[in-house]
Amino acid sequence: MTACRSLSHGHALRHDERSLGGSGSSSVAASDAPAGTFGDEPSRKGEQSMGITSAALFPVDRRPVVEFQVVNDGGFRVDILNLGGVVRRVFAADRKGRRGNVTLGFADPRRYANPGPYFGAICGRYANRIAFGRFSLDGTEYRLATNDGPHHLHGGLRGFDKVLWDARPFEDAERLGVELSYVSADGEEGYPGTLQVRVRYTVPRKADVLRIDYEAECDRPTVLNLTNHAYWNLAGVDGSRDDVLDHQLTLGAERFVAVDETLIPTGTLPEVDGTPLDFRRPREIGERIDETGGGYDHCFVVDGAPGQLRDAAVVFHPGTGRRMTVRTTEPGVQLYTGNHLDGSESCGGFGRFGGFCLECQHFPDSPNRPEFPSTVLRPGETYRQTTVYEFDAAL
Repeated sequence: MTACRSLSHGHALRHDERSLGGSGSSSVAASDAPAGTFGDEPSRKGEQSMGITSAALFPVDRRPVVEFQVVNDGGFRVDILNLGGVVRRVFAADRKGRRGNVTLGFADPRRYANPGPYFGAICGRYANRIAFGRFSLDGTEYRLATNDGPHHLHGGLRGFDKVLWDARPFEDAERLGVELSYVSADGEEGYPGTLQVRVRYTVPRKADVLRIDYEAECDRPTVLNLTNHAYWNLAGVDGSRDDVLDHQLTLGAERFVAVDETLIPTGTLPEVDGTPLDFRRPREIGERIDETGGGYDHCFVVDGAPGQLRDAAVVFHPGTGRRMTVRTTEPGVQLYTGNHLDGSESCGGFGRFGGFCLECQHFPDSPNRPEFPSTVLRPGETYRQTTVYEFDAAL
């Protein structure tokens, strides 16, 4: 088992229901980003001007890795890379109004191009695991890379977390953000069909909210399961390496996906009642973590109807007062507690339990489990899903 591998693997927000490609807002492709000398990351310390700024950081395959800094009217800030679609930083306010970064990442952005714990990245084509790296679709068996022991994890050896996405910022009177697009070729990492994917990161002008909308179409039947793999620590991560065991977690989940010792589903969805996975009421993440056999890495069945935007989780940090509410249209949410972070440079210096993930997604190994909600995408269909992270602070 390699060090630092990630094995993971609510008030209503008014939202725009248009297709991602139909905003009509002005755009700048990543390859058209402001030119400059590649090298050390530009210092933007203290800059909190409203709107979107960008900086070319270093080249990959003769194309620039670009960081976009999105700041709304209230100072809520999200930093996004076109490499892997990484959400690199999120600055949320504590109870005293002080903003701090609450998501784990690398200080040196070049490290995102190397294998790591998927900090803040888009995972695909299939987030989470596919048993033994194979599945059958319409009578044809497809074989995928096995990059997690005998299994396929997060899209394979070069998943969506390692590709350079096209990017265009957008901005209007109500919102601002960055839309990413990528064309995954037929046969990439073993998956059938050419897939056109769009991911839009949106920040409202007046709220501390990060909304992620995903869309995709294909030209052949395929399987698809996308998520964002952000690690959160509401205590703040800049200058601190505190763990998240004191965070109070509530999950809107009566059931979870039972798995074997290699984290592949058995096909049953037991109730959480009476188990260390019962977060139906607020409970510290660390309260029963010792009973899990090494930390949480479990997919929970989100209450309510898949396809409807609904509450999945609320996390509260008593020390800072920061609270994060997660809403999703997906059937499941994977709770992962950074069990394999080891404090090394390849883990960004973060230690075990240094962050938690709430990855909204379909269930693992769904292509081999017809009883689970389907992850099959066919020509003429559009894959859509939404996840919303809302931040506030309790006094």
